Amino acid sequence: AAVAALLRVPHVVLAVNKMDLVDYAEPVFAAIAEEFTSYAASLGVKDIVATPISALAGDNVVEPSAAMDWYGGPTLLEHLETVRVGGDPREEPARFPVQYVIRPQTAEHPDHRSYAGQLASGVLRTGDTVTVLPSGRTTTVAGIDAVGRETDIAWAPQSVAVRLAGDIDISRGDMIVAGPAPVPTKDVEATVCHLDERPLRIGEKVLLKHTTRTVRALVKDISYRIDIDTLERRSGGRGLAVNDIGHVVLRTAEPLALDDYADNRRTGSFLLIDPADGTTLTAGMAGEAFPAAGGEGAASTAAGAV
Repeated sequence: AAVAALLRVPHVVLAVNKMDLVDYAEPVFAAIAEEFTSYAASLGVKDIVATPISALAGDNVVEPSAAMDWYGGPTLLEHLETVRVGGDPREEPARFPVQYVIRPQTAEHPDHRSYAGQLASGVLRTGDTVTVLPSGRTTTVAGIDAVGRETDIAWAPQSVAVRLAGDIDISRGDMIVAGPAPVPTKDVEATVCHLDERPLRIGEKVLLKHTTRTVRALVKDISYRIDIDTLERRSGGRGLAVNDIGHVVLRTAEPLALDDYADNRRTGSFLLIDPADGTTLTAGMAGEAFPAAGGEGAASTAAGAV
């Protein structure tokens, strides 16, 4: 539940296994489901489906179990195959990180300039007013090419080439956005998961990769690390060890157009990379993951029960 809340997972399945060992008793399942659901809800996880199963006997895995006729919900596989996991791109602001600038400069196309990449979120249409970040210049979409043909509309996660009206200096790593735009910043606060055996320490110089943009960055502060069992905040002064989750403050050499991870997982995430050997050190999520735990007992009890 803690990891689901951290990663902003919208749907969680609680599969309560080994029901055959408790004679398929409904009260046992109900107690576990209630405790887990209450704990997860306190972290902001909203959609939780609890399913009693016996993987050994196949109960409620693919077919409904005759031994648990008190359960009227879907089987585990049925829920996994039918739950809606994608959002509607029309409801999201458009985010188009530029991966490559296309300038053939041939006799046939002497003035052609378009910008190739994958639409990270939202929808772009010909005629849309867009802003180029981090420069803040505003223009309109003059044309869209997808799979070698011109189209009037593109939606995430399509890979397309976008042509803009007017001459604007755009390069790889810039972002074309429509709708509410993030404010480019050099000061990044984020929740991170440290992945490398080498600790991440205050004062360390790293590379920060955000969508198609990679910039130099400095670890200014490690505000705290999170005790994953209790969600309490511990001192981050000693740095972050492998598998630690914590909150950091970074200073980048160039401004980044970061969304909050809670609003946009693609443009709110980044990687910290060792500039010496290219090793991925840390995965980051802009903004706060979740508030500090209210109490150690409830969290550890729920984690242990599940």
